[in-house]
Amino acid sequence: MSMNTTAPNISLAFLMTLLAGLATGIGSFAALAGKGENKTFLSCAMGFSAGVMIYISLVELLGIADKGLSTLYGARTGAALAAGAFFAGMIVIGVIDRLVPDYENPHETHDEADFSSPQVQNSLMKMGLLSAAAIAIHNFPEGFATFAAALADPKLGLSTTVAIAIHNIPEGIAVSVPIYYATKSRKKAFWLSFLSGLAEPLGAAIGYLFLRGSMTPLTLGLSFGFIAGIMVFISFDEMLPAAHKYGKHHTALYSLAAGMFVMAASLILFK
Repeated sequence: MSMNTTAPNISLAFLMTLLAGLATGIGSFAALAGKGENKTFLSCAMGFSAGVMIYISLVELLGIADKGLSTLYGARTGAALAAGAFFAGMIVIGVIDRLVPDYENPHETHDEADFSSPQVQNSLMKMGLLSAAAIAIHNFPEGFATFAAALADPKLGLSTTVAIAIHNIPEGIAVSVPIYYATKSRKKAFWLSFLSGLAEPLGAAIGYLFLRGSMTPLTLGLSFGFIAGIMVFISFDEMLPAAHKYGKHHTALYSLAAGMFVMAASLILFK
C-alpha cells in the first residue's frame, strides 16, 4: 500500500489526527463537570478500542509492512525487518512511558485521596504542569501513528482515529484532575488538558516531514511496522488494564472481541 500524498489526503490526515488529540478535552470536561462516571461504559469503550487497535496493528499494518519489505528483500529478510520495526515501536513507547515519573504519568491511575496527602500538597503546581507535559509526550507518537494510517488509507485512518480518540478521553480525565487540584481552577485545568492533546497533530507534522523527505518502500514498510508496535503496546499497557479496572473481566474481554470483529468486518467490506 502506498501513501496518498495529494493535498486533500494530507489535509484529511491532519484533521483526523487533530480530532483524535483533542478528545482529551472530552475527558477533561467529563471529569470537571463533577457528575460522576459510568464505569461500565468506560470499561466497554476501552476494551472495544483496544480490540480495534490490536486487530489493525497485527492484521493490517504489520501485514502491509511484511508484504512491502518482503517484496524488496525476500520473505525471510522482509519478515525480519517488519518484526524488528514492530518491536522497535514497542521499545520506544515503552521507554517514553518509563521516563515519565509514575505520579506524573497520565497512564498511571490515581485515587482522588492521593492528592490530599501533605507531601503532594506541597508540589501540586509542579505535578499539574508535569501531568500536562507527560500527556503531550505520550500523544506525540500516537499522532504519528494516526497520521500515517490516515495517509495510507482514509478508511484505516478513520478506525485508528476513533480508537485513539476513545483512548484519549480517560487520559484527559487523568490529566485534568491533578491540574485542578494544583490550580483550583476548572477553566485552567480544562484548557491545559485540552491543549496537551495538540501534541498529536504536532507528532503528525513531524511524521509528515520525515515521510515526505524519504518516501521509499523501505521507509514506509518500517514505519508501518513501527506504528503497529506503538499501538499494540498502548493497547496492552493502558487500554486493557483500564478496561479491567473499571469493569468485570468478561466485560473487558467481550468488548475486546467486539472491537476486533467490527474492525475485521470493516476491512472486509471496504476491500
